[in-house]
Formats: sequence, C-alpha cells, structure tokens
Amino acid sequence: MKIEEYLSTLPASIMTGENVELQDDILREILEFVSLSKNDVFYHLGCSNERSLAIALEEFGVKKAIGVDNNNEKITSAKKALEDKNLSNWILKCEDVLESDISEATVILFWFSDETIVERMTQKFSTLKKDCRIITIWGPLPGCLPDKVEFPYILNVTPFKKSDDLKEQVIAIFGTDCIDFVTAWEFAERYSRTISSSKDIENARFLTILQTLVIWINAKNLGIACGDEIPPPIKSYMGILKTYFNIEVEHLLNKDTS
Repeated sequence: MKIEEYLSTLPASIMTGENVELQDDILREILEFVSLSKNDVFYHLGCSNERSLAIALEEFGVKKAIGVDNNNEKITSAKKALEDKNLSNWILKCEDVLESDISEATVILFWFSDETIVERMTQKFSTLKKDCRIITIWGPLPGCLPDKVEFPYILNVTPFKKSDDLKEQVIAIFGTDCIDFVTAWEFAERYSRTISSSKDIENARFLTILQTLVIWINAKNLGIACGDEIPPPIKSYMGILKTYFNIEVEHLLNKDTS
C-alpha cells in the first residue's frame, strides 16, 4: 500500500501529534525557547490539560495564562487541577480556537495539523499586536519565514515575515540548502522525542524513520537534498518499509528526481 493509505489507518497522534499531551520537560523547553517572562500573557490553544498553564504561572511568573480547548471534559479536569494548586491569574475556556478572543496574547503555543484551521488561525494571528510570539511544533505557519528555530520548535513574531515560496521556508527552518540523510534523521528524531513518552520507544523509532523519509523526500523534490542520488540509508528504509510492512513511499518522489 502507499504510505498515505497506511497513515490513514493510524491514530492521528502518530504523525501529527494531535491529542498528544506534551511532557512537562518538553513544555519547559518550549517556554524557555520563547523566553516567556513575567510581562507575558500566555495562551495555549488546544491545551488539553492544565500543565502548560501551571508551569507558565509557577516557574515563569507570567501575568496571566489562558488555555483554550473544545473538550469540555478536559477543561473541567484542568480547572480542578489548577484550583487544587491554589494558582491565580488563569482562565480556561471551552471554545473553538477559531472563535476564541486572543487579542491580549503576547505568547501563543499553537499545535494543530488541520490545514484549514492552521490557515485561518494564521490570518487571525496576523491581526495581533506587534511582537506577539507564536510557537508551533514541526510545521511552520504557512507562507511565513520563522524568526527563530530550535527544531521542532518554530517561532513567528508579528508582523510576520513572508516567504517567497516553500523552498525558502524549508531552508530557513533547517538552516541549510543541502539536506542529507543525517540531517533528516536528526530533525526527525528531535520531533519524535518531543511527542513521545518513555513508554513509546518502539513507536518513536518507527515515527523517526517515517519522518526522516518525509523530510528527505520533500527536500529532494524542492531541490535542496545533497547530491543527485538517493542515499543508501534512504534506499534501505524504503526497502524495509516495502518488504516488511508493505508500505511504499517511492511514489512521493518527483519523477525527474527518482
């Protein structure tokens, strides 16, 4: 089967991170990456639980922390957890992020994979006050050049810097116009580490292989992979997926690059 068919059989979280609850150490890395401070109003869109808000309040001393999620059960549980911690200056909203008022935000953590939501929210972010910082994971805001990258964490600051095309955006994210197997593996492994718990070692390894192939193939199609030939490790992983898992990825390569 083609890889698209295989991925459609998996829980969305395997590839997109949807419904994955980030671990506390990862949340701290993200908040340090964005230089969160006592002057900030922090929003976590699609927060799922209270942990990012609690860390932002307790460890970074933000003025206010707001979480938005459309799952009422999760919001109810998160409210109880924050109340049990006796924390103040927080708000939890059971809302659609597309409808939520985020006008007072200075820092936003936004991790969604739905293209329609991402595009609409990018338009919404562009109307926010100057110097508002938006953090995404793995995927950048469409059509925007990042202001800072510590992959898989990507930061865009308003007003956004526009990219001329996808190639320029990818080069800005990976910091090179020559992506080889080692680079693709390193960046894929960083992402796997971000969304995986210690219990998911096997899934993390498999995810790393898939994401490595996705990164390298995209780079090849954009003309920013190193060399003209497919590297032996990439060929090996393509062969392993096809032989042992009946997953085919070679069709993703442009015909004139394969």
